[in-house]
Amino acid sequence: MNTTPRIVVLGAGYAGMMTTKKLMKYLSPEEAEIVLVNKHNYHYQTTWLHEVAAGTINQNQVRIMIRDIISPNRVRLIYDTVEEIVTDEKIVKLENSEIPYDYLVISLGFETNTFGIKGMDEHAFFIESFDQCQLIREHIEYQFANYKNHPEADESSLTILVGGGGFTGIEFIGELVERIPNLCRKYDIERKKAKIINVEAAPSILPSFDPDLVQYAKKSLQDRGAEIMEGTRIQECTEEGFIVGDNNELIKAGTIVWTGGVTGNSVLGKSGFELTKGKVTVNGDLRAPGYENVFILGDCAWVMNKEDNRPYPPTAQAAMQHAITCAKNIRALLHNGTLEEFTFHDKGTVASLGVTDGMGTVFNGKKLYGKTAAAMKKVVDDRYLFLLGGPHLLLKKGKIRPF
Repeated sequence: MNTTPRIVVLGAGYAGMMTTKKLMKYLSPEEAEIVLVNKHNYHYQTTWLHEVAAGTINQNQVRIMIRDIISPNRVRLIYDTVEEIVTDEKIVKLENSEIPYDYLVISLGFETNTFGIKGMDEHAFFIESFDQCQLIREHIEYQFANYKNHPEADESSLTILVGGGGFTGIEFIGELVERIPNLCRKYDIERKKAKIINVEAAPSILPSFDPDLVQYAKKSLQDRGAEIMEGTRIQECTEEGFIVGDNNELIKAGTIVWTGGVTGNSVLGKSGFELTKGKVTVNGDLRAPGYENVFILGDCAWVMNKEDNRPYPPTAQAAMQHAITCAKNIRALLHNGTLEEFTFHDKGTVASLGVTDGMGTVFNGKKLYGKTAAAMKKVVDDRYLFLLGGPHLLLKKGKIRPF
């Protein structure tokens, strides 16, 4: 009978992939069996999905086959959907099977949160998955082709309506202001007929950014044809568009995309974990409260900053750092060692506003604008590829090519 401890990692996002890579490095096959479970046989960078949705990047550049990074000779790969975790029995129930575990890493990513806005689930696209973003791209182009070939088509079909002015929404708008002029030329449509409208309920877009950076982003997007409606509450989403404000104004559009919020994977709630706004508030060592052998990472976790008692931002760089601490702590558990407390090392945050524009901060808060910020954003993206798959993956999928 095999008595080797089994470590099961759920989800092949940033945290799941990096945890698996680190476990492969820290542990020998004799020390533990590693199992990675993911719905698809590929990994993708969620921070690139807005580019897939807008059609400004080749979708094949975003998708990475898992077995190209994680050797199936070293890690057991299972492609299936997680349905429930039965912690009392130490079993993960999958759509087509179930798998027992000794140690569990939950890194199942996010699901879209519509905050109960009527009709949003039925009528809006979400920047949530690789497949969904391909549909958005195809839908946008279809609207232009249809308008070109049917002169009686409503001009509002060319309007793209984006709900939510957070990080994803604004980066998506940044790609759209570059993509739409190309579509207008392709289908011989006047640029002024195609509208890009962002609706944000808060007084300002990008609430977590410095006001100077926000102002730069707004001006950049508006100068290139985007309309930004701040302080405007979406009352309802219909097949025609958004109903907004106290006057219930209808903004008609041919493409409706919601980017206004996310929550942790619904498997958490189904499995009995205590949730706060859809996520689990984990201990300092990233374990779920009350569990010695269950770690929760990435978008499924609230990781608290003890200095101000607020959660760290759920970013890709945080998820990657979760992975390192988690892998070290699992190694410590296997060898009766001392577990580490997670400490976030903020390397800054840069938002793209299109291929050649951006803004953000790096390291000690230094502000970047324009092409410099856009270049830094590509460096950040490429750094992840290098950490995940080394020079080969960087050369194959990277945004900054050496030749």
